[in-house]
Amino acid sequence: MDTSHQDNRDHTALTRQHGGDLTHRRNPGIPLDISEIEGIRVNLSAAERRVASLPGRRSVKKDAQAAWLLKAITCIDLTTLNGDDTAGRVKRLCAKAAHPLRADLLDALGMTDRHITTGAICVYHRFVATAAQALKGTGIPVAAVSTGFPAGLSPHDTKLREIEASVKDGADEIDIVITREHVLTGNWQALYDEMRDYRAACGDAHVKAILATGDLKTLRNVAKASMVCMMAGADFIKTSTGKEGVNATPVVTLIMLRAIRRYNELTGIRIGYKPAGGISTAKDVMLYQTLMKEELGRPWLEPDLFRIGASSLLADIERQLEHHITGAYSAHTRHPIG
Repeated sequence: MDTSHQDNRDHTALTRQHGGDLTHRRNPGIPLDISEIEGIRVNLSAAERRVASLPGRRSVKKDAQAAWLLKAITCIDLTTLNGDDTAGRVKRLCAKAAHPLRADLLDALGMTDRHITTGAICVYHRFVATAAQALKGTGIPVAAVSTGFPAGLSPHDTKLREIEASVKDGADEIDIVITREHVLTGNWQALYDEMRDYRAACGDAHVKAILATGDLKTLRNVAKASMVCMMAGADFIKTSTGKEGVNATPVVTLIMLRAIRRYNELTGIRIGYKPAGGISTAKDVMLYQTLMKEELGRPWLEPDLFRIGASSLLADIERQLEHHITGAYSAHTRHPIG
């Protein structure tokens, strides 16, 4: 493999963990290595067996479970991506992001002095400025979906202008969608060039590459698209827009995490992961946390490397934490998210 990326890696900007601590270097990308891409293979039956083994091997209960769920809250990209979104809804969601748990629950858990917030707020471009103003002083980043989300079929120049506009309005992170046709036709150079342009347009804003895995047909395509996007400079790879027929799944997650591990072996750069769509319960998110820890290690449980795209998940986590404290389950309606 071409090793010319090594000098770039030494000079690339540092990324910041949620809360402002410097952690690891951003991904500058490397030259496209077609031989690496074409050599990718996926063993579906082995992947399915690996995922199926997790629930029986990892059982987290009581105080440990509460700790894992509190960590999960800090990794949520609290999201509203609906056609009927309003500035008022976005402001309410931002307020929930800054105070995701009721004060009485934090007190009972002994966490009152901890600054627990969600990982980010994720909105359409139209509401970036609204969210940035509402979150001012909280340290919570604003993520904007971009590049013709969710289909990604807008003209390329329009996509770049949309990214630039969101960054100008205050977006700290940009969730882009790739052109699925490049993957389905095996045009890896086109996908690489597209992703490089997105990375450049983002400037200092971190870029998450949404693969829309439910549209990519095969796990091998998912693995290849993951690697190409990382080579082109994606800071995160993300499963889905949440609008596809099939969104995040544990098997797809395993394949993408293995790609992240391979890229880390090649470059020394840590890439983040974001599952999105269909993760709505505490049980769901703990399976994904287990996969992250076992496949990539403890650093990938932090919000600078792990995000969960969700809207209803927070309500169930809050409900489960209340059960941990009181021994009784409450109705979901007592835990509004915004």
